[in-house]
Amino acid sequence: MKKIYPTAAAALDGLLKEGMLIAAGGFGLCGIPELLLYAIKEAGTKNLTFASNNAGVDDFGIGILLQSKQVKKMISSYVGENAEFMRQYLSGELELEFNPQGTLAERMRAAGSGIPGFYTKTGVGTVIAEGKEHKDFNGETYILEQGLFADLSIVKAWKADETGNLIFRKTARNFNPPAAMCGKICVAEVEEIVPTGSLDPDHVHLAGIYVHRIVQGQHEKRIEQRTVREA
Repeated sequence: MKKIYPTAAAALDGLLKEGMLIAAGGFGLCGIPELLLYAIKEAGTKNLTFASNNAGVDDFGIGILLQSKQVKKMISSYVGENAEFMRQYLSGELELEFNPQGTLAERMRAAGSGIPGFYTKTGVGTVIAEGKEHKDFNGETYILEQGLFADLSIVKAWKADETGNLIFRKTARNFNPPAAMCGKICVAEVEEIVPTGSLDPDHVHLAGIYVHRIVQGQHEKRIEQRTVREA
């Protein structure tokens, strides 16, 4: 099956629908699928739920979809750095489901492994635990978290082969592998595509079985907060 598509819009063709749940890789502005996010904006699909560590900044990443009012709910760990995210949440325009970072990553990974739920101590005794099943193991209380099964995954990788095996570059790996695993369909944008068989299997971070479509493109690689030393 041919997995390589000429553009981000072509890679998303036939996949987008109103009200769907999308899992997006990235952390801050590091490793975010910027080309696919822009293509979603151009498609105009609305009432989307995004599962992502955060929502980028006001004019980049998922932030551009908040500006265009295409997102109805965020499943996230962090809301800082994005004034529009905070404004919409505080005004009641945007639903928000807070998840501790480790819990969010594990919800994605669990779904990708076919695990419908798991128990964790994280969040016990806080608002995170409200309405969730509690169970004691060896005298300790845990809460039940559900696997996060997404309709679509969008991720960013450094290198792919033609069958979809992915290599991520350093910290840009972040949430991308578990996000890729949890979607019914995964679309990956990459910087380089190499022939099948040219990647060392020991260097592959995500097997191509999880990746259904690939698009190659140029990326902006913004720095979220530039801090420099005074001269």
